[in-house]
Amino acid sequence: MIVKPRIRGFICTTAHPLGCAESVDAQVRTVKAQAPLTHGPTRVLVLGCSAGYGLASRISAAFGAGAETLGVSFEKAPTEGKTASTGYYCNRAFERAAAREGLWTETLEGDAFSDALKAQVVETLKARGPVDLVVYSLASPVRQDPETGTLWRSAIKPVGERFHVKTLNVDKGEVHEVDLEPATEEEIAATVKVMGGEDWERWMSTLDGAGLLAPGCQTVAYTYIGSELTWPIYWHATLGKAKEDLDRAAAGLRQRLASKGGDARVAVLKAVVTQASAAIPVVPLYASLLFRVMKEQNLHETIIEHIWRLFETGLYGSQAGLDAVGRLRLDDWELREGVQREVKRRWPVVTTENLPELADLDEFRRAFLQVFGFAIPGVDYEQAVNPLTIEPVPAP
Repeated sequence: MIVKPRIRGFICTTAHPLGCAESVDAQVRTVKAQAPLTHGPTRVLVLGCSAGYGLASRISAAFGAGAETLGVSFEKAPTEGKTASTGYYCNRAFERAAAREGLWTETLEGDAFSDALKAQVVETLKARGPVDLVVYSLASPVRQDPETGTLWRSAIKPVGERFHVKTLNVDKGEVHEVDLEPATEEEIAATVKVMGGEDWERWMSTLDGAGLLAPGCQTVAYTYIGSELTWPIYWHATLGKAKEDLDRAAAGLRQRLASKGGDARVAVLKAVVTQASAAIPVVPLYASLLFRVMKEQNLHETIIEHIWRLFETGLYGSQAGLDAVGRLRLDDWELREGVQREVKRRWPVVTTENLPELADLDEFRRAFLQVFGFAIPGVDYEQAVNPLTIEPVPAP
C-alpha cells in the first residue's frame, strides 16, 4: 500500500513504516558520530521509549554508552490494511539497530500506568539485572489509577481567569486570537494525577522494592517551562501545576536514592514539536517564531542533539546548570536573553501576512510530519510498503 499522511486537527492517523525506521536510524547515526560517554549508564529503563525525548534517550544510552535498554510504551499494532502507531515502528527500528550492534534490548508495549506492566518489567529485569538509569518520559492525556480504577483525564487550560491570546492555525497558516476558559479545581486535580509525579514515584518504589535499582542509580523526568509568552497556558496553567508536582516527586526520590549514592532530577528541556505540543494553544506560534530565531543565531537543536547534550553535560557531566529547585536546565539556549528578546519583539507584530518573514512555519509543519515518519529525507513516499514491517517491499 502507498501510505500518505492523514491529518485530523492535531492528530495524524497514519504512520509510515519506512519513514519511522529511517528517522530512528538517522538519530542513531547522529549519536554514533559523537565521542562515546566514558562514564555512561550500563542498563537503562525508558518509560515512554517510542517517540520524542524518550526515544532519543534510549538511542543516546544504547549507542552513546553501549547500554542495555528496556523500553516501555503504549502502541497500536498494524493490520494488513492499516498502519500501526508511530511508536510501534520506531520500537521495531530501534530493536533492529540494537541487534546490529549486538546490544541487548527488549520492549514491553502496554499501559505503563498499570501495575500489571510494572510487574512485567520487574520480571524482565530480575532475569537481566538492576538498572542504573530510569528515564520517565510518559506523555498521555489519560491515566487510570491502578488502585481505585478511576480514569483521570488531563485538561490543558489556564488557571484562575480567562486567557486571551494570539495563536496559529498550522494547517491554514493563519494567525488569530482565542479566548481560553480557566480550568475548574477538578480539572486541575485530574491533570496533576495524569501528568504529575505520582506514577514516577510508583515506578521507582516498585523497582526499589524488587531490588532492581543499582548503586548510584539515577532517574530523570522531563518537563518544559518555556518563556513568559507561554506561561499562561503552560507553566502558570494546569500543565504547570502537574509539573510542580513532578518537582515534589523529584525531591522525595532524590532523598530516597541518596542512600544508594543515586540521584533524581527533573530536566527542563527546549520547545519541540510533538503530537502533544501541537495541540497546545500558543505553542505552535511561539515555536515557529522560536525556531526561526534560534536558527538565525545558530542555536537550533534537533531532539536527538538536545538529549545528547543532556546526557553528555547533565546526567553524565558536571551538572552545571541546576536551578534553585535542583532541576537540570537544558532550556538555557532557548531562554538566552538575545533569543527571547527577539522572539518577544516579533510576537506582538506577527500576523498572517508577515508570518513567512518572522517565523518558520515550514519547520513546524515538517517536524510535525516527521513525528509520524513523513517528510524524512531519503524516503520514497511513492513506494508501496507493507504496514506489517519496517522492511522495504522486495522489488518484483
